[in-house]
Amino acid sequence: MSLPHAILTALLEKPSSGLELTRRFDRSIGYFWSSTHQQIYRELGKLEQAGRIRALPAEVPARGQKKEYEVLPAGREELAAWVALPEDPRPVRDPLLLRMRAAAVLGADGMGTELRRHLTLHERQLAEYREIEERNFTPAPTTDEDRLRYLVLRGGIDLETFWIGWLTRAIADLDG
Repeated sequence: MSLPHAILTALLEKPSSGLELTRRFDRSIGYFWSSTHQQIYRELGKLEQAGRIRALPAEVPARGQKKEYEVLPAGREELAAWVALPEDPRPVRDPLLLRMRAAAVLGADGMGTELRRHLTLHERQLAEYREIEERNFTPAPTTDEDRLRYLVLRGGIDLETFWIGWLTRAIADLDG
């Protein structure tokens, strides 16, 4: 996935200013595709220059007023073409796994502490996802759009559940 496609998706869901967009990234898309505020603003400029988005005209012109962006037909076409492309799964690239491999060579001192820290972080993230599930998807989604959004959340829940189980076993094996 690329940042321009994430931005186009978010703007199609709701036209937004750069600030609103960065806040929405922090609350939703950022769970699975993170980006800095500077990257988002830089990409907004590129998308506008490429004719994929435009700033909506201000109701009352004012200096320093934030721009609100919407997706143009060219942006919708770009996003639709990207969605239709096949893409192979990517290998897991997690620094913790690489650090564990290095610890296998150097010694496991401190690795148990780090695994417990990661376990706590994954438990917190799972709790946050469960809150979102309860708040936004109870009762079960009824539209295709909501089902797809829920499936993304469900993927996050399942990944966190995997990591919690794996870390729990890894800690038990190291404590062994």
